[in-house]
Amino acid sequence: MFQNWKDYLLTGRKAGSALHKANPKMVAGFQALSAGQNGNGALDAKTKELIALAVAVTTRCDSCIAAHAQAARQAGVTEAELTDAMGTAIALNAGAAYSYAMRTLEAYQQFGEEPVK
Repeated sequence: MFQNWKDYLLTGRKAGSALHKANPKMVAGFQALSAGQNGNGALDAKTKELIALAVAVTTRCDSCIAAHAQAARQAGVTEAELTDAMGTAIALNAGAAYSYAMRTLEAYQQFGEEPVK
């Protein structure tokens, strides 16, 4: 097991409480941003949680994984839906690495033309 996700979520909430006390305006802003993501209602809760988890994987955010895994369960996401979304996240991350590899090659090639002085 990588993590006890229930304990991790509780620990994160306690740490968040301490951060809120230390910087209430910033946390209020974050909470407003989170509340605002409810958008126009075009996406259902399951779809939003699947997107959130795919983004959490690509950004490597354990706190996001813990919070949204619980929310996904509550929204009725199935394991098959989750693993399909994870496949998309994996493919996207590989695609991003491929894209940045092309950029790196281009930068390398440009520096071979004439060094920056």
